[in-house]
Order: sequence, then structure tokens, then C-alpha cells
Amino acid sequence: MAPRRQAAPEGSMPPPSRPSSPGGEEIEETPFFDNVDELQQHGINVQDILKLKSASINTVSGVVMTTRRQLLKIKGMSEAKVEKIKEAAQKITGSSFATGIEVQDRRKRVLTISTGSKSVDTILGGGIMSQSISEGSHPHRFFVFSIHCLKLVYGEFRTGKTQLAHTMSVITQLPPEMGGASGKVRTFRPDRIRSIADRFGVDGNMALENILYARAFNSEHQMELISECSMRFAEDKDFRLLIVDSIMALFRVDFSGRGELSERQQKAGPWTCVMSKLTKLSEEFNIAVLITNQVQSDPGATMTFVAGGALKPIGGHILSHSSATRMFLRKGRAEERVAKLVDSPDRPESEASYKLDEGGWTDV
Repeated sequence: MAPRRQAAPEGSMPPPSRPSSPGGEEIEETPFFDNVDELQQHGINVQDILKLKSASINTVSGVVMTTRRQLLKIKGMSEAKVEKIKEAAQKITGSSFATGIEVQDRRKRVLTISTGSKSVDTILGGGIMSQSISEGSHPHRFFVFSIHCLKLVYGEFRTGKTQLAHTMSVITQLPPEMGGASGKVRTFRPDRIRSIADRFGVDGNMALENILYARAFNSEHQMELISECSMRFAEDKDFRLLIVDSIMALFRVDFSGRGELSERQQKAGPWTCVMSKLTKLSEEFNIAVLITNQVQSDPGATMTFVAGGALKPIGGHILSHSSATRMFLRKGRAEERVAKLVDSPDRPESEASYKLDEGGWTDV
């Protein structure tokens, strides 16, 4: 693939490929993951490595994350080969146990990407972080991918879910000191990207060049595209954000009505598989993963006095438990929009106001 061009404002110094640690320490420039080809140096033949790649296993950590049962399903893999591959992967990755200090050092590699609104960044602890999943939802389709952490955003139509995806698609390409991650994105709408790029003084064509887009036409195709992301990320280490818009829309279309309710419920397994794959991508490649979701009415909650209480995200507990951070978006007065942090591993429940304009998400 062609080398990535840095989308930074004119006159600025070339930003580092990784953000600096909070203490200002320099982080050694080393790849975040080991390519699966490294197994060849530990006695695994090329044919077996190609078989792993055909199953969307492109990193050594991907081998560790995959169960022996799943590896045995790969055509041509025997129990002896699987054990040999597992042993080689363990030698490369080392012990899975680490002291608190070592974990703290690893956390310095976590990337934080701004949403474009300082007030929303504040309740999120700085923005959308890698190595987790964020979720948000609204009634319309939304397809966004983010990095390392799954973030789920949901809400009604016109609350800015898609605008958040486009805003972060540009901000991700900015240097860390400007709230970015110096990387590429998968999302999108070219015209919106250009107007948001103008806000940050970034060349529109360069911003578009750093975005890779794919449209899923059905739920099976969506799963295939997510599997292909592993290969893309292994080939090009500059990706920082993955956006999926929307995670459940295609499942609802493919399995609609009460007549297909039973079959749709049986597809809960694939939903879990999709979220598991996104989590692994986030962990393997240190990318942020942003997921948008639709909402549905909850008749049992109509008597509650909580804003948005009658609306709940599609997917139920499966998506809730898979997402590290969940944020509910709703309309406020006039042009104001409100983001409520519903669930976070390290932040309290809180709200922040923002608005939508030509430059994407911004403060009121």
C-alpha cells in the first residue's frame, strides 16, 4: 500500500507516530504487535502460516486469542500442528502475567482521540481511547470503526452519531497534541470530511486519502468485512480508528418480523462473534473502535422520568456487556445536543452539551 501522508496543519512540525506519555517520557518506536510471519522463526512452516492468514489470524497475539478448537476448524490443521503453533506463539509473547508497573507502562501506548467537543471529552476522560469499545445508538444506520476499546453510542435521529464518526475521522489524523492519533480511519461522506478538515486547517484531499471505506450489504457481508480488517491492519500499521455504522441495522433487515424472530434469536451467537472480533482487533492493533447503534421503544419504561427512558439500544445485554463505554445522545433545546455517559469502567455517569455545525461536533 502507498505510504500514508500526515494530515497536519500547514507549518506544523511532523508529529510523532505515537502520542507521548502523560509524564512527557519518550515511548520507544516499536511495532505494537508481532506479525504472524514471526512464527516461521520458531519452526512453523510457511504453508501453516498461510492457513492462519486465510482464517483472518494475522498476528501472534491473534493466535493466542484463538482457541485450539477454533484453530482445528481451519482446513489442514491437526492437533499436533495446533499445539506446535500455540507453543511458538507463547514463546514470542512471553508470560501473560505482569506486575502493576508493567501494566501501567503498557497503558502509555493507549491512544486518546478527541470527539471535537471539549465538554464531551471531559466526561470521557479525554476522548475515545484505544483498546476498548464505545457504543452509541440512534434510529438510523450508522457504521463506524474505532480503536482498541469498544465505544457504543446510541440515540435518536439527528443527535449527531454520524457527525461524530466523521469528526473523529479527521481528528484521528491530527497530531496527538491536537487531540488526534496520527493515523488512518475506516468510515463515511466525502463532502462532510472536507468541511470538517477545513475546520482544523487540514487539506481535504489528504484527509480523504487516509480514510478507507467499505459498505456492508447484509449481515454476513458485514462479518466478512470485519474479518478482512485484520489483514488490512496487519499490512498497514497506521490505522488508529475503526467505525461501524450501524452494528445492528443489517441484522434487523435480514431477520425482520415475528415470523423470523426465532431465527434472529439464534443469531445471537454471531452478534457475540462480531463483538468478540472487534474487541480482538482493538487489542491486537491498539486501535479505537467506535460503534453506532439504533434504538427502539421500551413500553415498560414510559412511566419513568428519565430523559430517553422510553428508548433503549438494539442488541440488549450482548452489546452492553461487550462495550467498555456507552453513551446516549439526545436532543436538547434548539441546536443543543446532550451526551450522557451511561456506562464507563473508570468514569462516573455524567452529561455534556454539544452542537453540530459545518465543522462537525463542537462546544455549545
